[in-house]
Amino acid sequence: MKAVQFGEHGDRDVIEYGDFPDPEPDRGEVLVDVKAGALNHLDIWTRRGMPGIDLEMPHIPGSDAAGVVEAVGGGVTRFEPGDRVAVSAGVSCGTCEFCRNGEESLCTSFHILGEHVRGVHAEKATVPEANLVPVPDGVAWEVAGSASLVFQTAWRMLHTRAEIEASEKVLVLGASGGVGHAAVQIADHAGCEVFATASTEEKLSHAEDCGADHVIDYEANDFADEIAERTGKRGVDVVVDHVGEATYPNSLKSLAKGGRLVTCGATTGPNPGAGLNRIFWNQLSVIGSTMATPGEVDDVLELVWDGTFEPRVREVLPMSEAARAHEMIENREGFGKVVVKPDSEF
Repeated sequence: MKAVQFGEHGDRDVIEYGDFPDPEPDRGEVLVDVKAGALNHLDIWTRRGMPGIDLEMPHIPGSDAAGVVEAVGGGVTRFEPGDRVAVSAGVSCGTCEFCRNGEESLCTSFHILGEHVRGVHAEKATVPEANLVPVPDGVAWEVAGSASLVFQTAWRMLHTRAEIEASEKVLVLGASGGVGHAAVQIADHAGCEVFATASTEEKLSHAEDCGADHVIDYEANDFADEIAERTGKRGVDVVVDHVGEATYPNSLKSLAKGGRLVTCGATTGPNPGAGLNRIFWNQLSVIGSTMATPGEVDDVLELVWDGTFEPRVREVLPMSEAARAHEMIENREGFGKVVVKPDSEF
């Protein structure tokens, strides 16, 4: 088969699209004929290399994909050849105390397809049965292959961890990205008043299309000052921040007393000042969140399949142009998801 792959960490020039041994499903695994898959910022960090993660090389990236079941391994009961499926990338053991309590994303051996082990940006991929979700007929492959990671992440952040309620004020940073544009839609659907930041008029317009009530150009304005002005100095109830060091101080500053900051990442750095004085004085909560449980994945993807939520796709490219797809993510070109398809499907 053909697969996106790299044999060493580095810049985009390490990415190749070439021959790779055909995978065979082990017990409990499903072989998927991949039709489409989206990139995430995670693919950039994995390619560059992350401390503490020692990958088997060559590595196949990709945490999002959808396709048709081609074969199943022993013991598989949920799927059979011909089924349409999407990948949910978080892998848990199923037996530790957290898994047994229904908190699989807290699993003691939790890992992510494409980040810690080989991913799914290839013509074929073997995936654990538990990491597949049925896709109804009529759902486009570009949608099915780009929704899972960002929508499950945003859903857990907002509903399970931050426990948003209708009429609350929610600020979403980086609303033009994958998690950001999913969070805007989810908060709007929950009946919240949504504030969103982005860097261009086009991206701000897209955020409004996703359901943002107020938009802020963070390059032209200090977003914490804008929030203070637009809320009568009250602040917002929840901030969705996956940016990290560059935004964390202003995220805390944007919160109303008793507010919650929920984070799933730190693209600009993981170690901002703690801001403990603001946290204790204003009785703020800083909440971490990673991926989602299988039940949360099912809940949010049902709303994608029926059209309530929509992963916005900015570009669809052949997998042979994966380096260009990485470039679009790194340079923050456009709005929404970048999707790659096997050249044989393009």
